[in-house]
Amino acid sequence: MNRFNLEQLRTFLAVVRLGGVRKAATGLHLTQPAVTTRIKALEDSLSADLFDRSAGGMKLTKHGELLVSYAEKFEHLSEMVARDVIHPDGIEGRLRLGVSETIAQCWLPELIARCHARYPNLDIEFDVDISTNLRAALLGRELDLAILLGPISEYTIDNVDLPGFELNWYVAADAPEPDDPAEHLTRPVLTYARNTRPYRELKDRLFELVGPDVRIFPSSSLSACFRLVETGLGVAALPKALGQNYLDAGTIRRFDPGWTPGPLQFSASYRGVPASHMIASAARLAREVAIDYHRDKIM
Repeated sequence: MNRFNLEQLRTFLAVVRLGGVRKAATGLHLTQPAVTTRIKALEDSLSADLFDRSAGGMKLTKHGELLVSYAEKFEHLSEMVARDVIHPDGIEGRLRLGVSETIAQCWLPELIARCHARYPNLDIEFDVDISTNLRAALLGRELDLAILLGPISEYTIDNVDLPGFELNWYVAADAPEPDDPAEHLTRPVLTYARNTRPYRELKDRLFELVGPDVRIFPSSSLSACFRLVETGLGVAALPKALGQNYLDAGTIRRFDPGWTPGPLQFSASYRGVPASHMIASAARLAREVAIDYHRDKIM
């Protein structure tokens, strides 16, 4: 009997977990023929059919069902070796990182620098998008780690909580000052993209305070929101950490209408199954970087 290898077992588990060769190929960054070849080689080495293909699908045979538990043990042992034995310099591969714009403008460069220092042979790809899209990409296995408005309530996802971002209300520095600061809310309100939790919270509360005629201008670009506040187009509740430079420049000012949306809560989220020591380590690095960033801002 030929020996099977760990990559064949990982491919086998991917087909089982994702429900087919095509999805497994996407998740593993392989071609479908490559996945099929690995499964066939594994079956040949075991002299057993692992899938019943007669029904047009990939239903496990009894031998396949038995192999799942053993393959998961091999997978777990492999991660223990990666965690406890292999030096970080020996970790190779790719980390697909997705972050929200708030994070990109605050501490993403430091996170990438620390990940590179920890794993110098790791290729790091990153994408900036709204949290809704990042969540979908993570669940669709298009990302390995997503730093987004979270946490994600899925049993396959592990979440590392990150420090929150407090919000302030901002208006152009040269805007007239009304007797009641809440009157600023009758102007267009610039806010996060439509399919986000901050947008929904802001809209619901403004409907109560101002009424259905409130004008809300959602945007996926925080920098654009700040620039539009500077020009006097409207007002916005935006992260305090990002507003300080504009305050120092004297182009905007804070105001208090009597209510401010709650802090933005972010998480570093990744798939817990299959486990990956490297990705879990990157999530912990994200928390360390975030804590250092917020500590420096407070000081």
